[in-house]
Amino acid sequence: MIKRILFILIVNSCNLEVYPQQAYCEQAYSHIENMLSDKTELNFKDAVLFTEYAYYDGRLDTQMISEEYETLCRLINGLSQSQLITYIDRDKEIITKHAAIFKVLTDTVLIPVDSMLIYEHKPLTYDFEDPLGQTDWAKMFVSKLLEKGKGNCHSLPYLYKILADQFNIPCHLAFAPNHIYIKLFSEKSGWYNTELTSGTFPIDAWIIASGYVTIDAIRNSLYMDTLSNKQAVANCLVDLAQGYQHKYGKDNPEFVIKCCNKVLEYHPTNVKAILTKAEAQKHYIHSLMKAKNLKSPESLFTDQSIKDMYSEMESLYVELHKSGYRQMPEEMYMQWLDLLRKEPDKYSNKEL
Repeated sequence: MIKRILFILIVNSCNLEVYPQQAYCEQAYSHIENMLSDKTELNFKDAVLFTEYAYYDGRLDTQMISEEYETLCRLINGLSQSQLITYIDRDKEIITKHAAIFKVLTDTVLIPVDSMLIYEHKPLTYDFEDPLGQTDWAKMFVSKLLEKGKGNCHSLPYLYKILADQFNIPCHLAFAPNHIYIKLFSEKSGWYNTELTSGTFPIDAWIIASGYVTIDAIRNSLYMDTLSNKQAVANCLVDLAQGYQHKYGKDNPEFVIKCCNKVLEYHPTNVKAILTKAEAQKHYIHSLMKAKNLKSPESLFTDQSIKDMYSEMESLYVELHKSGYRQMPEEMYMQWLDLLRKEPDKYSNKEL
């Protein structure tokens, strides 16, 4: 039986008292930190929803999430047991489940209810409006994806991994510039990429075709490497930090830096964590300069903590550049995504 998502854990552990708003972020941080330190069970789904719960100040529509999620699980379970998917290698059970997840998320699924009625489940689609959540951070959320049926390169692969975890099959997140996708392994094809924004299986050349993935970035595991389950959970702290900034502004970097430092303990090459931390430090130093009407950061260095922060910020930017990172503008990112739609024969894995 497919387990229903319930938020008893969240509700009980948070007590649902009237917290100061920012305390929900501290609660989410504590829950995720407990997972990372093995005090509680590692659970990517819970980590994702903790961050969304915190952003909404505890007002997350858990009933809607549970109902939509349960529907997806029933469809995947039914489809994987049907004769529609054929695969004969030793990992048949795993690949069949992955095929079912992919089909349910990217294609229309018709389910006969009786001799007269057919249930039509429509695919989830890419939301081209504010795809990076710059105006509305909730556009990045799995809960928003389940509610509206539209998502982006953040919420779609997150939901895929949540569903794969539900069925206890291996699934790895991977990074590209401004982007998250899925890497999977099959006995027949080896490692392959799954792209939810276009519903295809692109080859590695598509990722490199962005023009912002250097050989050094690949060699240093900034991009195209698989994240472990613990690293995927840790990455949710970057989401928590960025949600905090969208909600409360960037003037107080302490919480953001704490989140990023914890991520980097488990994933030292996490580009988003490194950048988010460095940008938070830079904004804080600039805000102090503006408040004191100073023209150079060195004027703040009588405070040793500010001097140390500035030195660390510089080191982060330098090391990131040496590792092969190059900033990708949003316009270029959208053109890169469009490559797969316009030239599927060029970039799709034809075996799959």
